[in-house]
Amino acid sequence: MSVAAPYVEVDGLRRVFDVSKPWLNRVIERAPRQSLKAVDGVAFSIARGETFALVGESGSGKSTVARMVVGLLPPSAGEVRISGISMTDPRQAAARRRLRARIQMIFQDPYASMNPRWRVGAIVAEPIRAFDLIQGEAAIRARVGALLELVGLHPDDARKYPHAFSGGQRQRIAIARALASEAEFLVGDEPTSALDVSVQAQILNLMRDLQDRLGLTYLFISHNLAVVRHMATRVGVMYLGRLVEVGGGREIFVRPRHPYTRMLLDAVPDLAHIGRSRVPVAGEIPNPIDPPPGCSFNPRCPLANARCRSEVPQLRDGVACHAAEEGRLPA
Repeated sequence: MSVAAPYVEVDGLRRVFDVSKPWLNRVIERAPRQSLKAVDGVAFSIARGETFALVGESGSGKSTVARMVVGLLPPSAGEVRISGISMTDPRQAAARRRLRARIQMIFQDPYASMNPRWRVGAIVAEPIRAFDLIQGEAAIRARVGALLELVGLHPDDARKYPHAFSGGQRQRIAIARALASEAEFLVGDEPTSALDVSVQAQILNLMRDLQDRLGLTYLFISHNLAVVRHMATRVGVMYLGRLVEVGGGREIFVRPRHPYTRMLLDAVPDLAHIGRSRVPVAGEIPNPIDPPPGCSFNPRCPLANARCRSEVPQLRDGVACHAAEEGRLPA
């Protein structure tokens, strides 16, 4: 029996930023050029209809990955393929243009991604006009009204401006705009982190409902593990630009194997484990311009040994950790 190819394939993705001082400063100060590896060798795949979540602390490279996946940022190396089409190969430029309508992004701050001088109807209709999907103003207005109803708003809301809505309602408008182009793949970059907890739950439930009804595929970026637990089919844990653990949503939360994943989970409040000893996430992410040798997590890891301080662990069997490979993880 043949196995269907993944809908999204990310292979060896890398992004390096030049953070050097201006040329004259470098000459006067005799300073070398400096680079920052925001993403270093990330690889994962997403099956059609599933939710793959990337989690990690701020500065781990999650949002940079998201922007490279949708084509907002060119990778320094590696490749992204969506529905079998390369997002970087110039020979597939025509196919990529046709694919664009099926890929949309939902940002953290919906208000910042909307033109405050446009009415909501024009905002939601923008992808329809840009991709020339529907002809005739009456048909476009009808489609906008249907989209607003789909996300729990009223068709009459099309006449209002974004400032008239709450944060949760604006995120519903952003989702309606993303669906206006008949998108199949949505990338949510912290789409609920700016909302109150009760409103977060409403938006997450809406996204899951839309996924079930429309067969959507999600790449979900978040630092909130409680949100990820609710949403994700599979989870990738990022640290300092690299994937350190990948696994099923339930597996990651029940049996985390990387010490960093364990620390992240220990920091999540859980009424079921009151009184249990916890290991807080100690320290901070090192300077990405001058990362530590070996495993980048070794300065914060209670299990680090000499090998961890000299050899970079590779992702094997879903985890990049020498302690896991050597069987040194505590039960």
